[in-house]
Amino acid sequence: MSGKTFTDYDYLYLTSALRAKEPKMLTKERMERMLDAPSFDDAAKMLMDCGYADMSGMTASGVEKTLSSHRTEAFEEIRALIPESSIVDAFCLKYDYHNAKVLIKAESANVDGKYLLSDSGMVPIDTLIEAYHAEDYDALPKILAAALEEARSVIKRTENAQLADFILDKAYFEELKALSETLYSPFLRDYVNLAIDGANLRATVRTMRMGRDIDFLRGALVNGGNVNAEQLAEAAYSDEGFVSLFAQSPYREAAELGVEAAKGGRLTEFERKSDNVLIGYFGEAKYTSFGAQPVIAYIGELENEITAARMILSGKLSGVKPSLIRERLRDISA
Repeated sequence: MSGKTFTDYDYLYLTSALRAKEPKMLTKERMERMLDAPSFDDAAKMLMDCGYADMSGMTASGVEKTLSSHRTEAFEEIRALIPESSIVDAFCLKYDYHNAKVLIKAESANVDGKYLLSDSGMVPIDTLIEAYHAEDYDALPKILAAALEEARSVIKRTENAQLADFILDKAYFEELKALSETLYSPFLRDYVNLAIDGANLRATVRTMRMGRDIDFLRGALVNGGNVNAEQLAEAAYSDEGFVSLFAQSPYREAAELGVEAAKGGRLTEFERKSDNVLIGYFGEAKYTSFGAQPVIAYIGELENEITAARMILSGKLSGVKPSLIRERLRDISA
C-alpha cells in the first residue's frame, strides 16, 4: 500500500469539480440526436456541447487524434487534483498496451498505424516507437517490454493477431491487478476483478471459437478475478460448460450469449453485454457523494463516452445506417 492513508475526504474538492462537469457529458438523448443527425458534420458539432473540439470536416484519423487528445487532457486535469495519481495511472496503463498492439499489427500488415496511437498512456509515444524499431526494450517498463517482445515474435511466427492480443492483454491485466492492490480504493480493486472476469470470459469465447484446446486457453486466462481461471478453463471444455460459473456474476447474461458466440454465432451482442457490465458498475457510484469512488466512475464514464463518440462518428463517416451503429453502442449511464 502507499505510504499515506487516504480517506474519502481527501477527494472532496475533486469530486465536486467533476460533479459540475457531469451535465455536459454525453447522454442517451444526445447519442440519439447524433445518430439521427443528417450528416457527419452535424453529429460532430453536437459533441461541442459536451466540451469536445469541433470535428466537423475531419477524416477518420483526425477524429481519432482529437478524441485521444480530449481524453489525455481530461486525465491530466484530474491528475493535477487527485490525491493518489496512481488511480489515473490505472486508466492510462491500457493505452500503453493499446499502442503496443497498434505497432505490432501495423508492422504485420505493412501499414502506417501512427494515427491510431494514443498519447493517453504512461510511456511517451516516441519512446515506445524508438524502442520498437530498435528492438531494444530497456527503456520500457519490464512487464510491457516482455509482453511486447513476445507478442511481436508470435505474430511474426504465426501471423495470428488474436494470439498476440492475448499475450498483451494478459500482461496488461496482471500489471493492472498489481497496481490496484497498492491503492486506497476498494472500488477500484473490485473494478479490476470484474474487468478480469470480463476479459477471461471473452478470451474463453474467442479461444473456443478458434477451435483451440484447453492448454491454449490456460495461457490466455488471467488470474485474480472473481471467477477462478483454472476452473473456467476446465468448465469450458467439460459437458457442463462455463455458464454456471457466472450464475451469481453480473456477467451471467453475457456468459449465456457467449455459448452461441463460441460456436461461431454473432459476437456483437455478447461483446456489448460484456462491456455493459462495467458501465453498470460505474453507474452505481453516482449514489456516492464524494471520495475516490465517484472520481474513478467519472473516468470510466468518460472512457465510455469517447468510445460511443468514436462509434457514432466513424459510422457516420462510413455511411453506416444509424440502426447498425445503435446495435454496437454500449449503454450510457447518464
